[in-house]
Amino acid sequence: MNCECITGTPATIRIDGDVGADPVWCHSCGSNLELEGVGLSDLLSSELDEWGQTYGEWIDWDHDKLRAGGIEMEEAFNQKGSGLASRVKKELVARFDVTFMPSTSARFYASMERREF
Repeated sequence: MNCECITGTPATIRIDGDVGADPVWCHSCGSNLELEGVGLSDLLSSELDEWGQTYGEWIDWDHDKLRAGGIEMEEAFNQKGSGLASRVKKELVARFDVTFMPSTSARFYASMERREF
C-alpha cells in the first residue's frame, strides 16, 4: 500500500466515502488507497466496499440537488461509516491509526437550496 508521503506508507488512514473511489485514504497526503491492500478481513473489506458504493445516494445527480430525506440518508451513511471505521481500527490496531471523516455534502446541498431565490 503506497501513498505520496515521504515514507511511501501512511501512518494514519482515513475512512471517507467518495464517488468512484475506495473509501480508504492516507490521512496525511490524501492518496486514495486500494482497499485490497489495507489488510482487512474479507468480511470487513466487503462491508466497507459496499458502504462506500452508497456514497451520495442522498443526492439527485441528474438535477444536482438534494433528494427528499437526504439529510437523514446522509446521517445513516455516517453512522454506518463510523461503526465500520471502529471495526477497521480494531483490525489494524498494530499497523495504522484510523480516523473517520463523515460526509457533509447533504448539508452543503441543503444550504445551497436555501440560498436559491
